[in-house]
Amino acid sequence: MYRAPTHRWYLERIIWLIAGIVVVGGICLGLLVHPYWFALPILAGINMIIFSFTGFCPMAVILNKTFHIKPLISRDDIDEKRALHER
Repeated sequence: MYRAPTHRWYLERIIWLIAGIVVVGGICLGLLVHPYWFALPILAGINMIIFSFTGFCPMAVILNKTFHIKPLISRDDIDEKRALHER
């Protein structure tokens, strides 16, 4: 069984939290307020599909550029590991 690290709030973890809030919130609002709110979980699902094919996530860009939240493994970490492996 895979268990994600929980020692800090990294970019991917925050994105999953936001996606969960959007999905649950959209369903609750759709049931209790107006059916148009069901568009929120649909749009979140479409965004997840787009990310799986392209690797582009608008929320990740916003969180990274605005709040400087770093991913669990950054490109710098990958480059450093490659450099150590090449030696």
